Amino acid sequence: MGQRRAGDEGDHRCVARGHARMSTAAAPMVPRAVYGIGTDIVQVSRIAAVMERTGGRFAEKILGPQELAVYRVRAARSHVRGVAFLATRFSAKEAFSKAIGLGMHWPMTWRAVQTLNEKSGKPVLVASGELARWMAERGLSARVSVSDERDYAVSFVIAEVGASMEGPDAGPMERHATDLRNPS
Repeated sequence: MGQRRAGDEGDHRCVARGHARMSTAAAPMVPRAVYGIGTDIVQVSRIAAVMERTGGRFAEKILGPQELAVYRVRAARSHVRGVAFLATRFSAKEAFSKAIGLGMHWPMTWRAVQTLNEKSGKPVLVASGELARWMAERGLSARVSVSDERDYAVSFVIAEVGASMEGPDAGPMERHATDLRNPS
C-alpha cells in the first residue's frame, strides 16, 4: 500500500490522528470500525508525589523525547504546570494502552507513544518504533482527548481500524514529527 514505517526516508512516525485529509477528487469513503476504547483518570497529587519520591526521574521514564522537552519548559515556568502536563501524558498513555488492548505489554511501552499537539492545539498520539509497526500492520489509528483540572487529569482514546478514505490524498497514517507543535 506504500505505507512507510518508522525510520524509512528520514524520521517519520506513525501518527494516530482523529481526521482524514479531504481529497479534491471524489474518493470512495471506507468505513472505520472501533477497535477499542480506553479511558484513564489520575489524581495529579499522586503524580507529584511520585516525582518527589523519584527525584524527577519519573518524567524521564514516562515521557518520549518531544514530550520531555515540553515538560521541561513548562516545569521551569511553573512546577504546577509541569506536573499537570505529566499527569495528562501519563493518563493518555494508560488510556491508549487500554484502547489497543495491550495494556503495558510489548510493543506498548511508556516512551513508544507520545501525545503531541497539532498547530491548532489538537492532541494527537504519535507512535514510534515497534509500536508504530504493530499499529501499521493492523491498520490502526487512534483519537485522543485529554483534560485536566487542579486535582485530576483524564484521557479518553478511541482506537480505530480501517482507512479513512482512499485516493491520492489519503496518505498513510504518518506525519513528520516536525509537523506537530509542542505548546509550552
